[in-house]
Amino acid sequence: MSAGAALWRQYRFERRLFWRNPSSAFFNFLLPLIFLVLVASVFADDPTELRVLVPGVAGMAVMATTFTALAFNLTFLREQGILKRIRGMPVSRASYLGGLLASVVTNAVVQVALIVAIGHLAYGVPWPRDPLVLALFTALGVFCFGALGVAFSHGIPNFDSAGAYINIVFLPAIVISGVFFSTESLPRALEVVALALPLKHVIDGLAGGIVDGGGSAPLWVAALAVLAWGGAGLALAVRYFRWE
Repeated sequence: MSAGAALWRQYRFERRLFWRNPSSAFFNFLLPLIFLVLVASVFADDPTELRVLVPGVAGMAVMATTFTALAFNLTFLREQGILKRIRGMPVSRASYLGGLLASVVTNAVVQVALIVAIGHLAYGVPWPRDPLVLALFTALGVFCFGALGVAFSHGIPNFDSAGAYINIVFLPAIVISGVFFSTESLPRALEVVALALPLKHVIDGLAGGIVDGGGSAPLWVAALAVLAWGGAGLALAVRYFRWE
């Protein structure tokens, strides 16, 4: 079997595993959509808030389907010895990891597309003003948070503690990074912290693609910030990756 065929087969297997695990499907796929509907219902008559909310929840979805999912999954696979066994199987390591990562990318892209569609059809947010910018920052967000998720999994001691480790990063990040409200309303100290985090810049870029305005920083600054975080995450992911 060729490497491409093995990767495709592993990808299809990962998709089946994902949908056969209800808790995984809920927390990594449906939860951002539920947040969007609940919060958007409160601000249904406020177009300004909705234009902040839709790209914010899209950014949260990218982080949830990449950073959170990979940190959980790799910790579990490593602790259960599955990654170790992969090294002795006929499937190449590249095909296995490629299928796993491709499934994560699929979740992120579908999430962003659904959030944009729901925002337009249910709440009147315009269709993306610049689809290329939207696609670019979706890809940058997937790269950045995917690399950071793999890197972060190396620091989780065991699967029982994975939830606590991941949520101590994920929950504060979505609160202060502009998911549900503009960061301009934050105290100055928290606004500075938000500007140092990648999620804020991903949301700025998504806002630039969806509502034609990416926050206080130019989009190229946001792109560079996301790339820098992604590069650092990739370096750590490769440097400290272990199969067992």
